[in-house]
Amino acid sequence: MAANVGMLEDEESYGGNRIQPLASTPRSGQWRAEEGKKQTSLTLCERLGLEDFFSLNVWRASVGELLGSAALVFMIDTIVISTLQSHIKMPNLVMSILIALTITILLLAVIPISGGHINPIVSFSAALVGLISLSRAFIYITAQCLGAVLGALALKAVVSSTIEQTFSLGGCTLTVIAPGPQGPITIGLETAQALWLEIICAFLFLFASIWMAFDERQAKKLGHVLVCTIIGLVLGLLVFISTTVTAHKGYAGAGINPARCIGPAIVRGGHLWKGHWVFWVGPGIACVAFYLYTKIIPRQHFHAQGYKHDFFNVVKALCG
Repeated sequence: MAANVGMLEDEESYGGNRIQPLASTPRSGQWRAEEGKKQTSLTLCERLGLEDFFSLNVWRASVGELLGSAALVFMIDTIVISTLQSHIKMPNLVMSILIALTITILLLAVIPISGGHINPIVSFSAALVGLISLSRAFIYITAQCLGAVLGALALKAVVSSTIEQTFSLGGCTLTVIAPGPQGPITIGLETAQALWLEIICAFLFLFASIWMAFDERQAKKLGHVLVCTIIGLVLGLLVFISTTVTAHKGYAGAGINPARCIGPAIVRGGHLWKGHWVFWVGPGIACVAFYLYTKIIPRQHFHAQGYKHDFFNVVKALCG
């Protein structure tokens, strides 16, 4: 999850790529020619952003991703457990509202530090589009996964073993083992259905909210607070939809954040690893689909073009 406002404003201070002005900014033909020449003369190492591995500022920014992800896992998994344990009539509705508020608050806290990703979906899609380098995306995603493990460990430290076992630390599950009339049975959602839900929900997340953060024009017009609020609301709605449309006990709903899923899986283990690949492959496919969408639409409708880290440019450099 990221707001382009924070990401773009802080990009140069992190030693990253220079951000191109808005497409609506008047530019001379000479300026355009010089820019095109500069873009085509970049080396593969520059396009991959390998310098980010040696940038102290990038690693410092990743600490924000680590702590933000730790707080995200601890808070959201606590919300999942508490709402399900409360036995209220519509726990998924209450859970969705609380998750939306939590994500909005955490995004506002992390944006000034790293751009406010705290989600591998955002980091990977930002790398494909070219807002950040693939190297920086790798650093951020690693930090997010480590943070998720820390958040799950913190949650395990404060809940009882009974709650940990009953609610699987609030982790991402496709199925669970439940008592049946003739012994334990497996209940939940089929893998194919869960995969489609991950793809659809992750793409909608990118299309309906992260799109505003990636587009420099919209991000500046709306501002930090509104962009973060929209992202939080969209994620809350997707959580509600994914848990309502299936209505399967044992299925925890669409993950829409692979790091949040891997944290409890590493700490708790067991059935959380069953079908865990779905929570990575689904969003990965959605990110690629979203990237292709940004390449298909008319350029004047997407004000985040021409960056040196664009995945297509990286592939061309590899093949050239």
